[in-house]
Amino acid sequence: MPHSFGYRARTRDLFKRGFRQHGPIHLSTYMRPYHVGDIVDIKANGAIQKGMPHKYYHGKTGVVFNVAPRAVGVIVYKVVGNRYMEKRVNVRIEHVKHSKCRDDFLDRVKLNSEKKKQAKETGEKVQLKRLPAAPREARTIKTSSNLPETLAPQAYDTYI
Repeated sequence: MPHSFGYRARTRDLFKRGFRQHGPIHLSTYMRPYHVGDIVDIKANGAIQKGMPHKYYHGKTGVVFNVAPRAVGVIVYKVVGNRYMEKRVNVRIEHVKHSKCRDDFLDRVKLNSEKKKQAKETGEKVQLKRLPAAPREARTIKTSSNLPETLAPQAYDTYI
């Protein structure tokens, strides 16, 4: 038989539902509010074929630019040749979820503002920038009281 090059070619594992995730879609999927500017992950749900994104966009993260009654428009950047092209994809909300990629940043901003507030009250300077891991401190090893040991492998025995 000739090879298929269709719209959903090579998606047997890509669009399958997870283990024990089959059945009707949870209502919370439809109740989640989406606003313009939200960062979302596109993850196609194989149970709903309507409004499913192309397999290229599965797993991509983008920004919501339009909210419709049953779908959202998402801006995704696609590598085409030597440039990034802005692609506007309309996807039903069953295939989209809020991204957690900004949570760490927002937590850090909140923590830094608290540190600033405390430093202002006490009148001291506080370091808010993230620093790379510093090299370990130097050590001196003496062999006068710490004699070297000779290691040898033990014979392997099984006692059942």
